Amino acid sequence: MADDCLFCRIVAGEIPSDRLHDDDLVIAIRDIAPRAPTHILLMPRRHIASAAELTDADAPMLGRLFAVAADLARQAGIADSGYRLVSNVGRWGGQTVDHLHVHLMGGRAFEWPPG
Repeated sequence: MADDCLFCRIVAGEIPSDRLHDDDLVIAIRDIAPRAPTHILLMPRRHIASAAELTDADAPMLGRLFAVAADLARQAGIADSGYRLVSNVGRWGGQTVDHLHVHLMGGRAFEWPPG
């Protein structure tokens, strides 16, 4: 756990969150500033600053994260119409919290390119 990391504090339960999933590898919470009708954040329990730090050893966690995302999309009723999974990397990539997380967004049409 990184002491100054907002998401580490959420994972540890120090900051309240609306948890939708919680297991030994991944948690999922509702985004407090949603950009779509469904906007969920999925993150590893272990502190990883961004996708740039991932290694082959992280494969089980990433597999679990994507499986949980697919399950949550089904539960939210957005799986058939489609959804977006986004992980921002670095400041120019739009990352605002230095803890790996994936945005699951759906419930509306998205444009491409995104920004």
